[in-house]
Amino acid sequence: MSDAHLGFPNAKESLQREKLLVKWLNEASTDATEIYLLGDIFDFWFEYKRVVPKGYSRLLGKIAELTDNGIPVHFFTGNHDLWVFDYLPNEIGVDIHRDREIRTINGQKFFIAHGDGLGPSDIGFKYLKRIFKNPFAQWLFARIHPNFAVRMAIKWSQHNRYHENPKNFTFLGEDKERLIQYAKRKLENEPFDFFIFGHRHLPLELMLNPTSKFINLGDWLFHFTYAIYDGKNVTLHHYKKENPHE
Repeated sequence: MSDAHLGFPNAKESLQREKLLVKWLNEASTDATEIYLLGDIFDFWFEYKRVVPKGYSRLLGKIAELTDNGIPVHFFTGNHDLWVFDYLPNEIGVDIHRDREIRTINGQKFFIAHGDGLGPSDIGFKYLKRIFKNPFAQWLFARIHPNFAVRMAIKWSQHNRYHENPKNFTFLGEDKERLIQYAKRKLENEPFDFFIFGHRHLPLELMLNPTSKFINLGDWLFHFTYAIYDGKNVTLHHYKKENPHE
């Protein structure tokens, strides 16, 4: 799953989604061999050397329980939580992935990524991401007191257009969907059975050719969708428990 954006838009609504996510993780743990969280789990996250963001104790505790019980949890950093450093792997045992991953599982080849900065266009964001990933820029931000830095960052984060209007989750067509175009270009040079992305907030399953499937995971702001790999195929599902936005 991806794009829970916990912390948005306020503590009360975020807590509802966090509790729902913990229920899902609890149910998934009954038969999951691995769990993949594909980025933007938090609407904002920055770790100071000895300070981490408040909240999320239910989710972090559940993930720690899963990893303690031997279920690997893979955490891909997204554009909203790319400033995850060593706290989450050390404290709750997740495997951190800061870039796309190519994996072969059960003889099938997966391309897995959050999806930000991939594909054509979006030049402004790609430049901004380079700044955010720059160690010196991170050091400078860490010099700001958390009371001011976190407040400023959260305010900026909440201007993301995807948060403002769920009508923005309209499928644009294969020729205009940036991640689909990116996946098609990858297939020109290398075969993949599955492409799995977050970031777009649009639940989507699409066959790119007879043997390659594209999955966008949607989000846990409005859609509450996730994917399951059963050893042969990846399918998208809607979590039909109590939905705080329905």
